[in-house]
Amino acid sequence: MRKALLFLPFLFAACRPDQVEHLPGTKQIAEETANWEVKRIMPNDLLHATRWAGDSLTAYADTLLRRTLARELAKGNLAQAATFCRPQSYPAVDSMARKWHASPRRAEWQAAPAGATLAAAGLRPDTLRLIGRPAADTFYYQRPIVLANHLCLRCHGQPGRDLTAAEAQLLQQQHPGLKSVGRQPGQVLGAWQLTLERSGVAEFYTLKTRKKWKEHKMPKLF
Repeated sequence: MRKALLFLPFLFAACRPDQVEHLPGTKQIAEETANWEVKRIMPNDLLHATRWAGDSLTAYADTLLRRTLARELAKGNLAQAATFCRPQSYPAVDSMARKWHASPRRAEWQAAPAGATLAAAGLRPDTLRLIGRPAADTFYYQRPIVLANHLCLRCHGQPGRDLTAAEAQLLQQQHPGLKSVGRQPGQVLGAWQLTLERSGVAEFYTLKTRKKWKEHKMPKLF
């Protein structure tokens, strides 16, 4: 019995954590295994995914629009630059929309309906966004397009200050149904509206909540 007790310290010493050999990639394998588990996506999860997908797609489109307008305005032709103000039709935006089974468009801003009308449409306001599920397999997203960039003022600003009177007249002739000139920073110009299919929303939710492996490298000492 005494020999067995004397052996225990050596046993515990041999099993110290700093001496345990870990298999490489164990954490990565565990995360990949968790990602393959079947998870039930609840209705509120799909609404969250609708917001995420709408924000991601419209922010990407707005970024491409600013870069395109900056490039075209640098050439000095305002009328030509204005023809590129359709980011929903850019090939990169269209490709992203098709991936998530979404149909984006830019339209006039429509404030959220109130009370029973909102509930009957299956929609609910989310701060400035309008997010909902008007049908079993259809989701809807809307957010305002706010004049918040100096590039937008070149077309939508004040004639005689941000653009010339001749440029303002030309834009009104090219876009007669659009009351775009004479706006102030912070005003709502229109709205992004997206209709998304359930399959795309569910796929986006799965990707958004998927565990991502991050490699932890040793710090550089010298």
